[in-house]
Amino acid sequence: MEVNTKLRAAKYGYIVLSVLICVLGISVIADPNFSVSMLCWIGGILLIAFGCFKILGYLSKDLYRLAFQYDLAFGILLCILGIILILRTDAMIHMICILLGIFILADSLLKIQIAIDARAFGIRLWWTILTVAILTSVISFLLLFRPYESSTIVMVLLGISLLGEGLLNLTTVLTAVKILQKKTPKFPDSDFCD
Repeated sequence: MEVNTKLRAAKYGYIVLSVLICVLGISVIADPNFSVSMLCWIGGILLIAFGCFKILGYLSKDLYRLAFQYDLAFGILLCILGIILILRTDAMIHMICILLGIFILADSLLKIQIAIDARAFGIRLWWTILTVAILTSVISFLLLFRPYESSTIVMVLLGISLLGEGLLNLTTVLTAVKILQKKTPKFPDSDFCD
């Protein structure tokens, strides 16, 4: 697969999955009684898909090499977590908030570093990545810390964390991933002979 094609697939895969994570987050916020076993299945599938796109992004060698720089190991970890969520749904029902909270916290902390690197590269919108990453890390920390024991509040925090994660990945991929357009050489008509 050509490098530009890999990068394009990784970028658009990130965008689609980020939107799906946002939709899942909004669904959990809207219905805090969302089925936890269904959340494990959907979350597992999204984690596996996201892991695959993270690995593809890492292998794509984007122009700035910012957005995907930590994604080989993180992508493999997401695939493993996704498989565990699907195969061990019963055991994961009580741990899903902790598992997803750790994943979102780790990803948002890595995105803070990406934002700082993006600033050094001269990317104008580096601050958007930083802002969303800080907000997402605070919310995911609250999810892990659980200042409230109410399951409704925990599910709403999980939904907000998922929404933040989706927005964070969307912001990162839209600001820090650049695809070079191939330019075909233009020849004057007079240079061609019949």
